[in-house]
Amino acid sequence: MIGTSGRLSSSSRIILLYAAFILLIVSCGKVYQNPDASVEARVSDLLKRMTIDEKIGQMTQGERAFRGIDTLVKDLCLGSVLSGGGSVPSPNSPEGWMKMYRSLQESAMSTRLQIPVIYGIDALHGNNNVLGAVIFPHNIGLGCTRNPELVKKIASLTAMEIRATGLDWTFSPCIAVPQDIRWGRTYEGFGETTELQLMMSGPSVLGYQGDKPGTPYRVLACAKHYIGDGATTGGIDQGNAEMSEDKLRSTFLPGYIKAIEAGVGSVMVSYNSWNGLKCHANKFLVTDLLKNELKFDGFVVSDWEGVKQCAPDFREAIKLSVNAGLDMFMEPYRTREFVRLLKELVAEGSVSQERIDDAVRRILRIKFRMGLFENPFPDETLRDSLGSDYHRRVARQAVRESLVLLKNEKQILPLSGTSGRIVVAGPRADDIGSQCGGWTITWQGEAGPITTGTSILDAVRNVRGEENVFFSEDGTSKERADLAIVVVGETPYAEMKGDNPSLNLTGDDLKVIENVRKMKIPYVVLVISGRPLIMNKVIADAPAVVACWLPGTEALGITDVIFGDYEFTGKLSYTWPASIDQEPINFGDEDYDPLFPYGFGLTMK
Repeated sequence: MIGTSGRLSSSSRIILLYAAFILLIVSCGKVYQNPDASVEARVSDLLKRMTIDEKIGQMTQGERAFRGIDTLVKDLCLGSVLSGGGSVPSPNSPEGWMKMYRSLQESAMSTRLQIPVIYGIDALHGNNNVLGAVIFPHNIGLGCTRNPELVKKIASLTAMEIRATGLDWTFSPCIAVPQDIRWGRTYEGFGETTELQLMMSGPSVLGYQGDKPGTPYRVLACAKHYIGDGATTGGIDQGNAEMSEDKLRSTFLPGYIKAIEAGVGSVMVSYNSWNGLKCHANKFLVTDLLKNELKFDGFVVSDWEGVKQCAPDFREAIKLSVNAGLDMFMEPYRTREFVRLLKELVAEGSVSQERIDDAVRRILRIKFRMGLFENPFPDETLRDSLGSDYHRRVARQAVRESLVLLKNEKQILPLSGTSGRIVVAGPRADDIGSQCGGWTITWQGEAGPITTGTSILDAVRNVRGEENVFFSEDGTSKERADLAIVVVGETPYAEMKGDNPSLNLTGDDLKVIENVRKMKIPYVVLVISGRPLIMNKVIADAPAVVACWLPGTEALGITDVIFGDYEFTGKLSYTWPASIDQEPINFGDEDYDPLFPYGFGLTMK
């Protein structure tokens, strides 16, 4: 390029001038808008451009149902929006969700710095807020599969169905280690042992996020609820977990370590206390342990209005939780008040500018890693993936592998697929809502035809034909039958309302079973529940009993097994107590004597 005279050639001068011009543009431009710059460089550049109002806005999460949420996003520069359970747009369809999400991002793009929002949703067992989405078995059933690759696949398909609505963040996986099945969130945990959390938490995160945040067709995962949520005294939701630090570390922390190793981008703090101090206000847990010791570099989000439980005074509660290390605050109703009070706390020096910058840096880091600045709007080509046949086939497989055979007297199972008339009894036999359980379309879930799917009754008819199968809601019938399938269990519930001190079957369920027994024909009991139930006499009397958990929308997975096309492979992820007085009872207890031990599961061979 240098001529014989030692001077630069004309082409070389042009190249150097062009390079200098590009360097000038870059140096004068905004590094945070340059996709070729490193994430940390982009974060630092954007952070130094932000006002305190914009920073606190990024730390604040509003609720989509809040009147004027689009205006709130623009006025406060909100960092995030969420849907609480059952908070849905109209229509509740991929198109409805995408339209809403696009509108929110347009509001974010109209702000001075154009920082996109991230949208969080409780997609816990499929994209379960959306009509027509595939509802997979809840985690209690997935724990019974002992199949981490299947869990990873389910998480990846759930991510696809979330993306089909335009959204980008799920509050999952729940990697609690529930120790007392009276707790109303028992079904959200994979099982009662650290072993299962170690087995499932990493694959679940990788399924949702891919190898890293920003992987195409994936979403941000959120490990929750940090920490000890399943260990509260008496199984009381949002109660007090009383244990030593050694116990906390050995039993409840390993699943989070695996999630961090898998690259999880967010962690949600739990409502519960640890030895009397709310986790939302516990600096040791959030800052010292999670951020400093475990090197978690994503952001920490509060649970729904969890901050206000830290102190009677909201201002004091905010100070405690921010200084404990929380980064984003789920404030669905007091959004503006939270922003105002946090700004006052910073102005008076009760919350440091360094703490604010740390929180915002973590939030921006994840947004850049996810590629939200380059692609803030939904990909409308993905909408057809919601509820697809392939996703339903995988859910059907998950149902098959989650079933646990508790009893099979005289080898009544497998049932004949070709001979005899079958009565299917109990209202839950034709009830998609009860199959799915809580966190399905609505927060608590509800009985009835709440979404698209196949009920147990329809699945049995699919195998045997309608002419050979009839339905009896109460277990009585004037028609002749050779066999009965009785479906009993729990009515849907979720957090707060799901705690149960007795765990008995309802009187109506017991009556259905008694009516079927009067027919004096062989019968199989299918149990639809979010935890083991106290039903010793039912199990003792019934020829065959199957724990089906909360299988979701694809009941054909149940008939696949009970009619013999597949073998039972599921093993209990929770101890099945002989009496409610045994609770809490866990594998490894010194006086361990349950009805069925952890890991129990028969085959038909």
